[in-house]
Amino acid sequence: MATVLRASRYIASIGVALGLIACAPGRDTPPADSAQANAAELANAWCAKQPRPVNEAFPPATVSSRWFDVYQVEPGVYALLEARQFQLTISYLIVGDASALLFDTGLGLVPLRPLVEQLTPLPVRVVNSHTHFDHVGGNAEFASVLALETPYTRANQRGFPHAELAGEVAAGSFCGGPPDGADTAAFHTRAWTTARTVADGDTLDLGGRVLEILHVPGHTPDAVALLDRDHGLLWTGDSYYDGPVWLYVPETDLDAYERSIAGLTDLAPALRRLLPAHNLVTADPARLGEMQRAIREVRDGNVKGASESGNRVIFRFDKFSILTSQPLLDGQVGDGTRGGSGLTTWP
Repeated sequence: MATVLRASRYIASIGVALGLIACAPGRDTPPADSAQANAAELANAWCAKQPRPVNEAFPPATVSSRWFDVYQVEPGVYALLEARQFQLTISYLIVGDASALLFDTGLGLVPLRPLVEQLTPLPVRVVNSHTHFDHVGGNAEFASVLALETPYTRANQRGFPHAELAGEVAAGSFCGGPPDGADTAAFHTRAWTTARTVADGDTLDLGGRVLEILHVPGHTPDAVALLDRDHGLLWTGDSYYDGPVWLYVPETDLDAYERSIAGLTDLAPALRRLLPAHNLVTADPARLGEMQRAIREVRDGNVKGASESGNRVIFRFDKFSILTSQPLLDGQVGDGTRGGSGLTTWP
C-alpha cells in the first residue's frame, strides 16, 4: 500500500536535494521541511537557473501575465511555462484555423483561461497528458475537457485536497514567492468533468492542423502523447523530458512504460521536435531512443543507482535521469485504479 510522502515531492535530506538540483537541466526539487535553515539557499540554487537559455531562445508571446512565461515554439504553438514553482510545469496551446487545443492546464495556482483568451478567440478543448495534480489544475475552468475512459482518470476527476498538496506551495517551492492572488493556505485541485471521452488513435482536427492521441501508459495508466504528423511534433507529457523523469509512484507501470517509450521511439525518425511537460519547451527526438535504452539498462541491473528517501532510486544519464522506486524495480505492482496526485510513494 502506498503512503503519502508528506503530501509533497520534497526530499528528505539536504544532500539529496543538492543532488537533484545539480541535474542540469532538471525537474527541480525544493528542500525538505527539516532543513528550513537552508531552504532559501537551495531555492536560490534552482531559481538561479531561470529563465533557461533553451526556453529564452523562443520568442515571447505578447500577453499580460505575472505568472506564466509564454513562448511561441512553432507557428500556432504556445508553451505556457510556470517557471517560478519548482515543478516547472509546461502546458501547451495549439491553435488551428477553426479551434484550439490546450494540452494540460498546469498547477491551478492562478486562473488559466484569461491567458488562453489573450492568445486565441477560438473555441478551446482540453486534453491532459495525464491526470496528476500539476497537469489538471485549470481543468475546471473549461467546459470541453476530453479524457480517456479509465478508472484512474475517473478517480482523479474528484480533485485533490489541500492536505495532499500543501507541500507544493511551501515557501521553498517558489522563486520570488507565490503568484499574486494565490491562496496557498487553501490550495487544492478543483473537481472537473469530462465532456467527451477519447481513445488511442483518435484525431482532433483544429482546422489546418490534425492532432492524434496516443495512449502511452506507464507513468500513469492514463498517460497520453499528442502527435502532429504533418509538422513532425510530439507532445510527450511526463513520458519524457530533459531532467529527472519521475517513474516511482505506485501507479507507474514499468512494463507499460517500456512498451510506450518503444512505440514513441519508432516515431522519432519522422519528428522534428519533442514538446515535453516540464523544464524545457523543446527536446531532441533522439532522446526517446536514449530513454528506451536507459530504462532497459536500469531494469537489467546494468547501471548503479543512488538510493533516496521514500524507497526511491535515481539513475543518472547524460541529458536525463530516471527516478524510480525499489518496489517497482523488484516487480511489485501498484493499484492503477485508485487514482493519485503524483505525490505518493511506496512504504
